[in-house]
Amino acid sequence: MLKKIILVCLCVYSLPVLADNKILLVLGDSLSAAYGISLRDGWVSLLEDRLEKTGHSYKVVNKSISGETTQGVKVRLDDILLQLRPDITVVELGGNDGLRGFSLEEIRTNLSIILDRLLATGSRILLIPMQLPPNYGEAYNQRFARIYNDLAREKDIKQGKFILDGIAGDHLLMQADGIHPLEEAQEKMLENVWYGLEPLL
Repeated sequence: MLKKIILVCLCVYSLPVLADNKILLVLGDSLSAAYGISLRDGWVSLLEDRLEKTGHSYKVVNKSISGETTQGVKVRLDDILLQLRPDITVVELGGNDGLRGFSLEEIRTNLSIILDRLLATGSRILLIPMQLPPNYGEAYNQRFARIYNDLAREKDIKQGKFILDGIAGDHLLMQADGIHPLEEAQEKMLENVWYGLEPLL
């Protein structure tokens, strides 16, 4: 009888632990890998603080790499998903592909495969649309932006704001290369992500 009581107590005690074990995965490039600043000051770390303060119990796993492309994530995603099953995934990819002039069809195909693999795990997805500098040409930029609109609609997933909305082009918020944001921009980046992320929590 005592053993049964102990077993029931252990099971009841373990329930909050299971509930608190939700995972939020971030798949991104240098914008999410805090390029040029302390990792602790990046928007992903700020997101961890925001989640804790707002009572959302998620373990944030940041698998972002500076210079990452959609092809790179496509190749390593299976290994990531062997290690964890994300409840929510923030996908911030494609900027480097566009900057390097990769084929739009290749970018779309890679993103589509990544999204399908994540959806197969049951993960909710926030797709962050990327934008390119004006010098890439209006036609290319419009077709590039359409990739995110089309995939979000086709996969029935949430599309967020451009992560550098209100930041790109502001020399007070950008590093000297004009591509990567300063520490002062990270809170605004978090707000841009939070806009689309909060409804998924």
